[in-house]
Amino acid sequence: MQQEVRRKGAMQGVCRDAVSGGVQNRAEETGEFYHTGAGGVLMKKALPIGVENFEDIIETGYYYVDKSMFIKELLDLKGKVNLFTRPRRFGKTLNLSMLRYFFEDTGDGEKNTRNRALFQGLKIMEAGEAYVRQMGMYPVMNLTLKSAKQENFETAYYMMQSEIASEFDRHREIIEKGREKLSLKEYELYLEIADEKADEKQVRGALKLFSKCMQKITGRNTVILIDEYDVPLENAYFRGFYEKMVDFIRSLFESALKTNDNLQFAVITGCLRISKESIFTGLNHLRIVSVLDQQYSEHFGFTEAEVMQMMTYYAVESRFPTMKEWYDGYTFGATEVYNPWSVINFMYDLFANINAFPRPYWVNTSSNDIIKEMIAGADRETKGQIETLLNGGTLELQVHEEVTYEDMRDRGENLWNFLYFTGYLTKQSEYFKESSVFLRVRIPNTEVKTIYRNTILGWFRRRIEKQDFRDFYRAMEEGNAEKMQEILNEHLFDTISFYDSAENFYHGFLAGILSQSENYLVKSNRESGNGRSDIMVKSPSLRGRSFILELKVSKDIDELEADAEKALRQIYEKKYMDELRTEGYKKTECYGISFYRKDCVVLFGRRE
Repeated sequence: MQQEVRRKGAMQGVCRDAVSGGVQNRAEETGEFYHTGAGGVLMKKALPIGVENFEDIIETGYYYVDKSMFIKELLDLKGKVNLFTRPRRFGKTLNLSMLRYFFEDTGDGEKNTRNRALFQGLKIMEAGEAYVRQMGMYPVMNLTLKSAKQENFETAYYMMQSEIASEFDRHREIIEKGREKLSLKEYELYLEIADEKADEKQVRGALKLFSKCMQKITGRNTVILIDEYDVPLENAYFRGFYEKMVDFIRSLFESALKTNDNLQFAVITGCLRISKESIFTGLNHLRIVSVLDQQYSEHFGFTEAEVMQMMTYYAVESRFPTMKEWYDGYTFGATEVYNPWSVINFMYDLFANINAFPRPYWVNTSSNDIIKEMIAGADRETKGQIETLLNGGTLELQVHEEVTYEDMRDRGENLWNFLYFTGYLTKQSEYFKESSVFLRVRIPNTEVKTIYRNTILGWFRRRIEKQDFRDFYRAMEEGNAEKMQEILNEHLFDTISFYDSAENFYHGFLAGILSQSENYLVKSNRESGNGRSDIMVKSPSLRGRSFILELKVSKDIDELEADAEKALRQIYEKKYMDELRTEGYKKTECYGISFYRKDCVVLFGRRE
């Protein structure tokens, strides 16, 4: 008999548990999951997939990994302008939201009732009165530039103008109450910006004006938070209006951060430190914290202890080895870090079905144009380096933190630095030589390796589609195994292989070539006879030709001939031709093909 689910609020998102046959529900008002099964009713907090507002996470009751000691470290180190560079989806937005709710004056007096309620039970509240009394002390400008990912500069600028206007409007009540402390010009310009009526020149100086007005009215300096500052720059680079965007961002930052006497401190986040374009020129008080730094290393991403605590809470700790293999592997400073976005998504799937398969969740959130461009333009040396990484090896690189989007096109160290700082590579070790820092880098985990693989396969499929393989089909029809072998070896030499999944790679490689023919149908891994043939090729007409191709992957180059012969014998011993005979094909020709890295052997079998 099905158990009753007891909860508060409306039920939303009912799903079946494939293991226990129970029911998992979410109460919208409380943010809690209810799971019923043989063990009774379990009540768990909901996982905050895509929830980046700190207040929403706390008040709704989502599961929250406590990163509030970020506040303590920020106050201890007393950075005036702090730039944090981390890969996409590593908690930057949520951390900035947390800073806003901690430092912002909510207008409820010295007791800061609202702020204290949000942070009740978090680590920062036990850190000491020196930190707690900073709560609710400042005006906060909380600006995100994510929305500036647009098709042209005009639209991107409009979105940034709207974001700035929204923050001005959020503080309109303060301005109206204290308007007598402002000059008429300041008051009118503030309203023009809030109402999106200001021109571009005025918008460039908006953050400085905001700080000045807030200081005059409240007597306190402003905290400026800018999230994903490099999103407009990355987008503009790929869209072709990079210089215009650099010019605007530079002006916006100079007014807010360089000559702003009313700034308490600023925190900026992004993936890269971009300085060649002089965005941060003259900011002598700028502190850059990258994935190389020891400071703040625990506050972006999840530590292993935090992941284990979460898995224990949801009773899925038996899947920890899979979690570690797929989503661990990053090193920030000296701290081992998991990808938080992927961990939360996998946790969500595991709670519904503890046998859920891992997936590359990060691939759908990050800009993989980086890898696509790298592979499309790869020379022979770069292809070899990619193969080394895919085989679990490392590359050595000299660190250049001041990489730009233009540097991504460069071969060599600029390219690998770019991939390192954006999360596609991670540090295995580091050392100091000749006044420079050097790293040995590797692919962090199975999830990121899957991104490389899928991108390579997609690129290779598109490349094959553009080739003319009529000579290959003609050789196959004529029984010319030597010519087939020559053509395959030629194309293998140009591709990027990854040998830990070699059988799938070579199967896809050959099937892709064969599928380009207009005269034949191609079927892969079809059940036939006593086993599975790798590839069947047949004419649409039963009076036409048919072929069976069996593949082997050799462990050594000296085994290629023997393995091709094994492939041929397997076709006959397991009666792979039976399916084609049953369909009515009178003549079937067979090929045994063996691969070892970028070499292959093709043998032709007898006709039946």
